[in-house]
Amino acid sequence: MRRFFVQPEQIEESVIHITGSDVNHIRNVLRMSQGDQLIVGSQNTQEYTCYIEQIAEGEITAHIMYVQDTQAELPSKIFLFQGLPKSDKMEWIIQKAVELGVYEVIPVETQRTVVKWDEKKAAKKVQRWQQIAEGAAKQSGRGFLPQIHPICKFAQALEYGQKCPVKWIPYERAAGMAATRERIASLKSGQDVAVFIGPEGGFAEQEIQMAQAHGYAPITLGRRILRTETAGLALLSALMFRLDTDGE
Repeated sequence: MRRFFVQPEQIEESVIHITGSDVNHIRNVLRMSQGDQLIVGSQNTQEYTCYIEQIAEGEITAHIMYVQDTQAELPSKIFLFQGLPKSDKMEWIIQKAVELGVYEVIPVETQRTVVKWDEKKAAKKVQRWQQIAEGAAKQSGRGFLPQIHPICKFAQALEYGQKCPVKWIPYERAAGMAATRERIASLKSGQDVAVFIGPEGGFAEQEIQMAQAHGYAPITLGRRILRTETAGLALLSALMFRLDTDGE
């Protein structure tokens, strides 16, 4: 069944108003019609099974048949703080992170970030990244649409991640794979996790010290040096296998 996402204000007691580019996709690409069923998600953990009630020029009205809690979400919220990489690597990172169950992605400008955007270009990039996240959420059957935040400075990101009881920052100089395994194994269902990943060139020593002062624990991801587009996904994969109960 096809899956779409809307904002909370588009959901009423018994109907959902689908607008924007999804209208054209439903009408002219998928060629769906009245009575066809679809699933709608939003910014919560519920999903709505609906049938199309009315198709208009700029809006599709879907009648809610029933509501259920999504079975596709991890029991813990994972916040990926990703150091800005070069070229279009961020698009690939976001797509795969959403597939792996990330809750939010926060792009971070660090000392060794190469890419620099002005405010206008940065806003357009974030809009593009959000579209990629939505496509990945639809494809992977997510019941929740992960948010892609505006680009922020390293210090701001550290403050935002303070709300998470578990805070990790993979670092190539960190030692002790056994300690990393122990941390992942001790993670409890429902504990939110903040994960910081450096850009090309990694984190500066000063940034690691700042992170530790804010309660972030340096961890290792093994003996090999992973690229920025690999490191976060490697850790997210480990967390997915640790947390995903598969309905148990």
